[in-house]
Amino acid sequence: QVQLVQSGGGLVQPGGSLRLSCAASGSIFTIDAMGWYRQTPGKEREWVAAIPSGGSTNYADSVKGRFTISRDNAKNTVYLQMNSLSAEDTAVYYCNLQGYSGSYFPPKKYDSWGQGTQVTVSS
Repeated sequence: QVQLVQSGGGLVQPGGSLRLSCAASGSIFTIDAMGWYRQTPGKEREWVAAIPSGGSTNYADSVKGRFTISRDNAKNTVYLQMNSLSAEDTAVYYCNLQGYSGSYFPPKKYDSWGQGTQVTVSS
């Protein structure tokens, strides 16, 4: 079982910045992909950014050039640096990790979500 704990978020003025963190714990064998999603009331969860284990980062068009996803493999943590925030970025943000876990062979595939953190952009 892989648990994710998110931190960061909160209230920020338009044009401001925030950084979200998501730390994974448990019997982690591999972390193959890390990503961030967001959701607003009445809408489906929207993909924001992703960083695979060995590939390049990818971003939704709506955040490209403003958000940066990064990972610290030693800490099993993924970050989302959000700059030039606007009201349209207001949402609950979720991290997602995929890989394999377990203390014994064979490892089991996991697809875990963080608890969500509110980001509100308002003056």
